[in-house]
Amino acid sequence: MSTTKAESMTRPEWRRDDGDTKLVFGVAGVILAASFLFMRSPVTETQLPEPQIVTTYDYDPCCGYPCQNQGICMAWPGNNYTCDCTGTGYYGDHCEIPTWPAWLAKKIKPDPESLHNFLTSNGWLWAILNRIPFIHKKLMTYVYLSRGDMVDSPPTYESDHSYITLNAYFNESYYARALPPVPEHCPTPMGDKGFKELPDVDLLIKKVFMRKEFIPEPHETNVLFQYYAQHFTHQFFRTDLKKGPQLTKGTGGVDVSNIYGLTENDRQALRSRVNGKLRTQVINGEEFPPYLKDVPDITMDYPPNVPIPENGKFALGHPFFALLPGLFAYATIWVREHNRVCDELFKIHPDWSDEQLYQTARLIITGEVIKITIEDYVQHLSQYKLRLSFEPDLVHGTRFQYHNRIHVEFNHLYHWHPLIPDTLEINGTNYGIMDMAYNTLPIFKHGLDEFIHSMVNSRAGALTNRNHAHVLYPVLKNVIESGRKLRFQGINAYKKRFGLRPFTSFEDMTGDKELAADLESLYGDIEAVEFYVGLLAERPGPSVTPLTMVNTGGPWSVKGLIANPICSPKYWKPSTFGGEEGMNIIKTASLEKLFCLNMKSGCKNIAFTVPEGTP
Repeated sequence: MSTTKAESMTRPEWRRDDGDTKLVFGVAGVILAASFLFMRSPVTETQLPEPQIVTTYDYDPCCGYPCQNQGICMAWPGNNYTCDCTGTGYYGDHCEIPTWPAWLAKKIKPDPESLHNFLTSNGWLWAILNRIPFIHKKLMTYVYLSRGDMVDSPPTYESDHSYITLNAYFNESYYARALPPVPEHCPTPMGDKGFKELPDVDLLIKKVFMRKEFIPEPHETNVLFQYYAQHFTHQFFRTDLKKGPQLTKGTGGVDVSNIYGLTENDRQALRSRVNGKLRTQVINGEEFPPYLKDVPDITMDYPPNVPIPENGKFALGHPFFALLPGLFAYATIWVREHNRVCDELFKIHPDWSDEQLYQTARLIITGEVIKITIEDYVQHLSQYKLRLSFEPDLVHGTRFQYHNRIHVEFNHLYHWHPLIPDTLEINGTNYGIMDMAYNTLPIFKHGLDEFIHSMVNSRAGALTNRNHAHVLYPVLKNVIESGRKLRFQGINAYKKRFGLRPFTSFEDMTGDKELAADLESLYGDIEAVEFYVGLLAERPGPSVTPLTMVNTGGPWSVKGLIANPICSPKYWKPSTFGGEEGMNIIKTASLEKLFCLNMKSGCKNIAFTVPEGTP
């Protein structure tokens, strides 16, 4: 309900903002990757009662989200409200009127979708721009700053309150949030739009998500990419399942805890105490992480009631990594890389203690992770023709803030189940998804090198609707139900939050008449479509992910990578990494080099795409 002039005179009125507005042109980069446990569960169709569409509301007027351009709605007695436009660059009853700088910025900056299409095309032009150093540096500086500006720092919201609290900043057991939860006691779960009840989860999954036949990823993406996404993101997506989906056991970013362990106790337990190295063992003539039984002090919790033999339980930075062979392969490669880096450091610092070698190697590994993630992983994910580069010094002395918190929406966005194919062929043997669950045996049966090449040569699935493997149904259901517990706002609210044009209709979102009709029957109003559902239902775009996913995930991704302490001015110098030799390990790191230096029989075609000519 809009406020009248008389009403506004009896309540506080926030002043309109006439300050400078940053000009945002929008260039993106995204990372990564996903978590899931495998179980089998039937999908059955449920008969829904006749839905009722709500068109008006009689409760909290902020349920209708009347404030535009990120203005903050505050309810008052008598079903009234005011919009706080402070800092938005807009004013008016609903923050709908732009200040002069905001108007100019809107006229100048390109439409995000057009910009995205430009960045993923015109290869000849980008080939030229990428070769002109000062232009390329300006473009990368803009990527870092523009994406970083889109993430609130300090964080403003957490899941237990629909308004700002100090808990959002000081209580780091919460995931942060980009948008507050839908207020309680609203007419509908999405505020005041759509049906009074969200669609039955089983029916929703059946109509929108389940795979009828495998759809391969159109950019030649392989399973090595899929497992990188999952291995990388598990260092900071650590939901506290015992306490609730709004809480995390992780830290605020790339802490390489997926390699070294989340707690100091576990980090100490994984160390060999010799020349800075991590514990390993030799199996079939190759170096692997140690068995869990040989590291008694570690506090790893394997899932209960899962039939894992003792020789299948390994002591790793994350207990999940011994449950899937692809994750175990990455865990093994990173342990080998840490020990290799320790050997390089010992050559130039034979006088260093075990402690200094370990701590410096950990810093170098962090740099390698960030560089590979930006230059290999995000490059492929975005499909940008702009060559992405890891150059943290580009933002030194700028407004960039070295603070980051993981957002719960980022965690949900990264459930990329459709990437997982139904089978993986290793040296002529086909393994189904469940054949590899809770099982590292394929690596020891065929050899680590052979398994790595099978990931390289196997196509991942398209990250789109109707491409979820059936055995992943329970995990998908949990994601959707958790989103409802967290009271996420609808997909269009997030599109507006990140400067994207909201969907105008179901067909506008999907580009598919049949899917659009199904979604309309389930939600009734485009404004009522849930966050995760909208991300996966969107029509494919030029990137590996649909447009909304890459442009909402991009800011969280870039901010989390560049806000890492090693990227800050006091850290980013040769002495931090043991000298120029250590710094050079980071600067020359690549996905191919990581594997080639740590595989027994050498490597070939190591990339996030299947080799040319692969059927």
